Amino acid sequence: MLLLVTGCLVVGLITGFYGWSLAAGLALYLAWTLKQLLRMHEWLRLHKPDEAPPDGYGLWGEVFDSIYHLQRRDQRVRGRLQAVIDRVQESTAALKDAVIMLDSDGNLEWWNRAAETLLGLKTPQDSGQPVTNLVRHPRFKEYFEQENYAEPLEIPSPTNDRVRIQLYLTRYGNNEHLMLVRDVTRIHQLEQMRKDFVANVSHELRTPLTVICGYLETLLDNVEEVNPRWSRALQQMHQQSGRMQTLLNDLLLLAKLEATDYPSDNQPVPVDDLLQIIVEDAQELSGPKKQTITLEADPNVQLKGSEAELRSAFSNLVFNAVKYTPEQGRIHVRWWGDGQGAHLSVQDSGIGIDSKHLPRLTERFYRVDSSRNSNTGGTGLGLAIVKHVLLRHRGRMEISSVPGHGSTFTCHFAPAQTVRARLTRAAD
Repeated sequence: MLLLVTGCLVVGLITGFYGWSLAAGLALYLAWTLKQLLRMHEWLRLHKPDEAPPDGYGLWGEVFDSIYHLQRRDQRVRGRLQAVIDRVQESTAALKDAVIMLDSDGNLEWWNRAAETLLGLKTPQDSGQPVTNLVRHPRFKEYFEQENYAEPLEIPSPTNDRVRIQLYLTRYGNNEHLMLVRDVTRIHQLEQMRKDFVANVSHELRTPLTVICGYLETLLDNVEEVNPRWSRALQQMHQQSGRMQTLLNDLLLLAKLEATDYPSDNQPVPVDDLLQIIVEDAQELSGPKKQTITLEADPNVQLKGSEAELRSAFSNLVFNAVKYTPEQGRIHVRWWGDGQGAHLSVQDSGIGIDSKHLPRLTERFYRVDSSRNSNTGGTGLGLAIVKHVLLRHRGRMEISSVPGHGSTFTCHFAPAQTVRARLTRAAD
């Protein structure tokens, strides 16, 4: 610029036209600048990723050199990132568990080799396809759409019905999904063996135990003809055999609940009438305790499912509240519906449960206090039955309790399981 201005001044000094000389010099400088802009525009329009920018002089040379250095630095950064991505992909490809990346709409973006074995995905034709079109199990579609991934889902593999897979879904980034799939066939087989063993043993014990109970009842009916020394022994034997029968019945019920995923009779159940009967039975069970048992039930909200299974689950919750609530305590049963579905809560003013026991309450035979359970005559299977009934009816249970202040057991059912009934009242 200094040389150009100096040259224009010299020409103006010679010719005597300073203004025209400066105008001509400025026009030349603008034309040169426009040429450099056009060169840059052409390079940006046509250049390849690794193509260097054009050469230049002066200020434009500095601009092109700066672009070149930025380009090389970007290439180094991209190289390092690509190396990290390649290493991650190589490590995940070596996993026996399947790893699948989905976008926010549930379309396939990337997966490892194990996903091709466990889910039957094919590269590259399945890329961009919705995952629900390739994994067509109805439980998976429901699981994916409900967007509640706190618990994993276990279903048969789409490629082999004899292979059981467990799916974990989690969200990351911009509402995208990461899905992990494990082969749990061995664990499933062991669990099935355990279930079959318990069911078979319970069934085989039922007949001899029935015979024993029958003879004990006969002896107790004719106790005056029995040696008085055996009277107390017979009564204790009859009591313990009754507990064993209750235990076997609960085990058989659990085996039946675990046999299928859905109840065989899936009809609307008037829960308000069902709870009314359960509360009346609970009042009789309370007896001399003089407990206050109240019911608040919305008759417009019904639940699709098996009435017998729901009766078993709800009665377990209400009867447990009666057993563990002291004399003149309060028990409140509430059934209602809202936009989140249908809900049942059983609240008591009993002894409460320590928080460390809450995660294990639904395990079979888990006892918070073995002596207390022995006194109340429980089998340790009641809440396990409740858990399985809720699973079959697409529900879940929430437990909150404070020692010394009572407990609240709340069952939540999805909107798809609820039915809104219209009440019609006859005119007086």
